[in-house]
Amino acid sequence: MLELKDIHKIYNPGTVNEMCLFDHFNLKVDKGDFISVVGSNGSGKTSMLNIICGSIAAQSGQILMDGKDITKDKEHKRNEKIGRVYQNPSMGTCPSMTILENMSLADNKGRFFGLGKGTDKRRVGYYREQLRQLDLGLEDRMDTKVGALSGGQRQAMALLMSTMTPIEFLILDEHTAALDPKTAEMIMELTDKIVKEKELTTIMVTHNLRYAVEYGNRLLMMHQGEAVLDKKGKEKEEMCVEDVLKLFNEISIECGN
Repeated sequence: MLELKDIHKIYNPGTVNEMCLFDHFNLKVDKGDFISVVGSNGSGKTSMLNIICGSIAAQSGQILMDGKDITKDKEHKRNEKIGRVYQNPSMGTCPSMTILENMSLADNKGRFFGLGKGTDKRRVGYYREQLRQLDLGLEDRMDTKVGALSGGQRQAMALLMSTMTPIEFLILDEHTAALDPKTAEMIMELTDKIVKEKELTTIMVTHNLRYAVEYGNRLLMMHQGEAVLDKKGKEKEEMCVEDVLKLFNEISIECGN
């Protein structure tokens, strides 16, 4: 289980641009949850992910992972149990390194690198098998630099790499937003497959309302640092895109947009 307790986050404190985003924000994520998070720009979606992952710190509050307080843990420490895929495909892979080198890097996440070789030839067969499930032919291009791949191929690799080590939580930060519709569909199907096979607790921020409705067992809508909608199980299953869009429009009118 993951829990955010009484989170308080202020941007630019003490300046004319001071802005309080989270004021006593609370969220419980049960083991096995696949939460789709929607909301307008500035609603707190990505900030929430950054606080969970340790990319930014809150002024106060607690972050609990399986009952353990990880509030003061550094980002690299939290990454031992958290995998993250970003909106930009280039952020999850190293473009100047080959596919083989990238896979080896992901395979050794959290381990100490000495002065030995960075790749283990004994693991090449395993990497090929992992890449083969993507059905993109990457298993036959192990010596190709990742920078030469398409955005969709790189994002598929980033998703695979983020889940190679034994993690418990998967964080998806608009990971299909930069892709064309066909590739985005492929990445979402792959995401669903990996989440189910590895039984990962997942939080997915998306602007695609159809994905938010179709995928996962829980739907969260953020607005001005608050969860204004939280539907789970049967209630979530009964929601349609029009329901979510209607609430979006109501909030937009209230804000004068």
